[in-house]
Amino acid sequence: MAPGLPQSVSDMDRPHFIGIGGAGMSGIAKILAQRGARVAGSDARDSATAEALRALGVTVHIGHDAAHVCPKTSCVVVSSAIREDNPELARAKELGIPVVHRSDALASLMDGLRPIAVAGTHGKTTTTSMLAVSLTSLGLSPSYAIGGDLDAPGSNALHGEGGIFVAEADESDRSFHKYRPEVAIVLNVELDHHANYASMDEIYESFETFTSKIVPGGTLVVAADHPGAAELTRRVRAGAAQASGLTIVTYGESQDADVRITAVTPRGLTSEVTVLIDGAPLTFTVSVPGRHYAHNAVAALAAGAALGIPAADLAGAIKSYTGVKRRLQLKGEAASVQVIDSYAHHPTEMTADLEAMRGAAGDARLLVLFQPHLFSRTQELGKEMGDALALADASVVLDIYPAREDPIPGITSALIVDAARAAGADVHGESDKAAAVSMLAGMAKPGDLVLTMGAGDVTELGPRILDDLAKR
Repeated sequence: MAPGLPQSVSDMDRPHFIGIGGAGMSGIAKILAQRGARVAGSDARDSATAEALRALGVTVHIGHDAAHVCPKTSCVVVSSAIREDNPELARAKELGIPVVHRSDALASLMDGLRPIAVAGTHGKTTTTSMLAVSLTSLGLSPSYAIGGDLDAPGSNALHGEGGIFVAEADESDRSFHKYRPEVAIVLNVELDHHANYASMDEIYESFETFTSKIVPGGTLVVAADHPGAAELTRRVRAGAAQASGLTIVTYGESQDADVRITAVTPRGLTSEVTVLIDGAPLTFTVSVPGRHYAHNAVAALAAGAALGIPAADLAGAIKSYTGVKRRLQLKGEAASVQVIDSYAHHPTEMTADLEAMRGAAGDARLLVLFQPHLFSRTQELGKEMGDALALADASVVLDIYPAREDPIPGITSALIVDAARAAGADVHGESDKAAAVSMLAGMAKPGDLVLTMGAGDVTELGPRILDDLAKR
């Protein structure tokens, strides 16, 4: 095993990852490989991410088979998406090989470093990426694990030589309770992941547990403008966390925010942001559009400052962040129509991205191809998704992407289509993806913006829309 390789969870010199191609799993596998571990894993299908791991010497099997787990495997790493009947998981248990949850593996990677954990219902990937890129551009060589690629496949994680580790902290399965950050960011707090949380009280309790894990003398950076985050702040201040010397830094446009945003000025596909930090004004550029991305940048600024990095240096470095895959990513242009990809799948995210693109579009029309994600989310938030789509000039809604869930009787995309129409939207439901591509391309006129939106495989349809447009 390479010197310094963590062993706090189990012996991780020969780990096997089930579902190694996933965003979270692949990042941990990459860092372990870069630290000298002999990493192997499997995934349901081949991908550019799998190929990037192979380039690091990782063994990646396609398909799940018990034979992929050998007696020399030191531990098997799983995520919450791996079912109990997975043959590799069954084989690991048969051989007595330790089974490690992804969050425990990630927590072990942070041992001995200065972790920044980025949490919230929305914006985690963007904010984590902003920090990773900014700290790297300042020459601090951070380690990081992000829930999306910065540019090339496999760019979602890196083992750096510096002492800072930036990690996306996922609340969906409560796995963010495993981390012990020096600085934690909470961007917002809303009800989501309905299969795991039954109420806002459960959400608050989960985030309170997360904040209680901040090391003594650490810092909580939390949004002042978001109602859920403000309520979390109230609860944390009323609790025992203050006894551990926790510093709370609020940020936002509220007059009483510790880091106060005084102006967000759109500049096409960028924004100019002015904040008051430590009583002094600071203006910097955010190279992605939208007020919500400006707020994410300020959260990153406040977190870096909490580690002692000069705010002015961070402000200049934030400009070097130009986006992450699937976060308002320009896929291309054909027939004078731009096609942009958005990962938004919760109504709040959808609204934020649609408003950002509406601001960038000017007088151009905004057309959306939306794919709902999860039956449980559609059941609880279908109306709100429909309301968000009313911000588009026209939209097409695909069938629900199930991901890890089984269908729920009576829950279909029709719930969203009906809600959008009730809100006055021009919306069409379409089950056939080829037909949806043709429909969007047929709607588009020179100057329009087309947005593919959702957390599923709708991202694959942007290039197909561009191909169709180019042939017309």
